[in-house]
Amino acid sequence: MGKVLRGRSGRRRGAPDTRGEILAAARQVFGERGYDGASVRAIAAAAEVDPALVHHYFGTKEKLFLAAMDIPFDPSIIADAVTDETSGEGIGERAIRTFLGVWSQPASRAPILALLRSAMQHEAAARLMRQFVTRAILGRVLVAFEGVPNGALRAEAMVSQLIGLAITRYVVKLEPIASVPDEELVRLIAPVLQRYYDGAFEQD
Repeated sequence: MGKVLRGRSGRRRGAPDTRGEILAAARQVFGERGYDGASVRAIAAAAEVDPALVHHYFGTKEKLFLAAMDIPFDPSIIADAVTDETSGEGIGERAIRTFLGVWSQPASRAPILALLRSAMQHEAAARLMRQFVTRAILGRVLVAFEGVPNGALRAEAMVSQLIGLAITRYVVKLEPIASVPDEELVRLIAPVLQRYYDGAFEQD
């Protein structure tokens, strides 16, 4: 994720690649201020454009972040796939299947791997990833945990389990987790994720 922390070269006035200038400025500002501290207005100022142009090209700060970090999927789609049922039944299986579906695509995997590796080595990158996961993914998953005792903690535990799986399977490549078929992982991990929702780990 070196590009997140890399400074941006000065903008040439009249440069035709406005979208590219915004992306370059976004990488700089996100790297310096983190996801929470970076505003569309600050990014626009760094790119020397009107904030309306940022919204024109990217819509929201979240979508701008995805484009700047080269992440080729929308977290809202993932969160909706996990939480689109009327009850929590099957949420564990939906979560692991959605997760593995994203990672099964090489185009999706490469930029996420870059983020994970950088987050494991650099505090600034870890802060950026932590803030984004909290806002863009965990915040949406929490909807499914409304009314569940310690719902926020349980939702975070579910997300942390999946992040741990990603590190073990795709970064460290620890065998046999690294090469076991997806369906076997679903059978193994879905019940664990479901227990986070069902409350089976509550203390007496």
